[in-house]
Amino acid sequence: MNSVVSPIPAFGPALPEILLAATALVLVLIGAFRGDGAKKLIDLIAIVALVVAGFLLAEGQGRVSTFNDAFVVDAFARVMKGLTLIGAIGAIILSSRFLSEEKIARFEYTILILLSTIGMMMMCSANELISLYLGVELQSLALYVVASIHRDNEKSAEAGLKYFVLGALSSGMLLYGMSLVYGFTGSVTYPTIAKAVAGAHGTGVMFGLVFIIAGLAFKMSVVPFHMWTPDVYEGAPTPVAAFFATAPKMAAIAMTTRILVDAFLPIVKDWQPILVFAAIASMGLGAFAAIGQNNIKRLMAYSSIANMGYALVGLASGTLAGVEGVVIFMAVYLAMTLGVFAVILAMQQGGQRFETISDLAGAARNNPGLAFVMATLMFSLIGIPPLGGFFGKFYVFAAAIEAKLFALAVIGILASVVSAFYYLRIIKVMYFDAPAPAFGRAAPEIRAVMWAMTAFILLFAIVANPVRTIAASAAKSLF
Repeated sequence: MNSVVSPIPAFGPALPEILLAATALVLVLIGAFRGDGAKKLIDLIAIVALVVAGFLLAEGQGRVSTFNDAFVVDAFARVMKGLTLIGAIGAIILSSRFLSEEKIARFEYTILILLSTIGMMMMCSANELISLYLGVELQSLALYVVASIHRDNEKSAEAGLKYFVLGALSSGMLLYGMSLVYGFTGSVTYPTIAKAVAGAHGTGVMFGLVFIIAGLAFKMSVVPFHMWTPDVYEGAPTPVAAFFATAPKMAAIAMTTRILVDAFLPIVKDWQPILVFAAIASMGLGAFAAIGQNNIKRLMAYSSIANMGYALVGLASGTLAGVEGVVIFMAVYLAMTLGVFAVILAMQQGGQRFETISDLAGAARNNPGLAFVMATLMFSLIGIPPLGGFFGKFYVFAAAIEAKLFALAVIGILASVVSAFYYLRIIKVMYFDAPAPAFGRAAPEIRAVMWAMTAFILLFAIVANPVRTIAASAAKSLF
């Protein structure tokens, strides 16, 4: 008699995603029975589930796969999923009190965060085009609703509509590119595509690749598919903007890196110019367009576009060092962005919230702790040593120089110099302008996020070697 093998172990690599999916279903039931009054309980359960998912990821070793090799978990996937989970946890922590005070607390918000996180984690592990598309759509469908969670606010509704329309367009481009690649290579799996393009490949594959990169560019919010970013960041509630600026960026960079390295590395010379153009355009637009901004959230949107350009500098090299630099840069970017949005949430007094640079006037005298945190993060975004931002940019620029992309590295450095203008302007306003009314004391969880992210940025030089070791291991798992 043949023995029956249990199918459960085969799902082991996807256990963190299965846990989050089961948690989301339980939270739907809790919300259905207890309503929005269960929001705090739902937030707590969701955070615990995300932390447990992180521990499950950390316990894994080597490269494992499931679902007929469509879903792989290696060192790269673990690191990028870990960063995605941190972004999701930060978004829930920052949103809990804010949504209640703004009277838009709905239990569905946290469930949507969980569902989009599952999609992001799937994007990090996708080893073929169909699973990649499923992950993208699961993430996107949840984010469309999250962007317009404040239904009574015109800007929030506009942000959600813009993100939906442009997201649908990018999904169509992505799907069309995938169909072209499948048609000309005869496969949707990355290893098989790599073998097919390593030989003679026609223009059909390149057309498909261009459409795929265009679809991925929207998810990363790089030029010329960045149009939605400033409006969504400004219009969406601040914790939602914080989520958009962190976790989805980790997943987008991860899936772009995986598909280009695993499936299209043999034709690196063909897609390298596309990434070089996108990187230069993003760094340039982010550096110059932010100069005239007074709303900090909108400024951070252009900063995000520029930072995705810096990440593409490392990826454009198409080398092991380049991927290593991208992982380090994204870890630092996550900390800086979460810290800045925590500061924006701390800018409140008596229920009134402030978002403009002028509201920070004289903050060094009225709110010295907040001003110190903001100044540290601004210096890090510029890339001043020995803060974390310096190391992030150093590794991606070094990879570009190693790959003989000298012009790209020089343009990146020049863009950093230009962007220093608007970062330094914030510091100048806080330390040298006449004081504006002081802010009230921020909530404990917001202060905790602010100081935790600042400590990581300040002490990055101490932890740089362990971080680089982890990043090197992640990069090697792709090559």
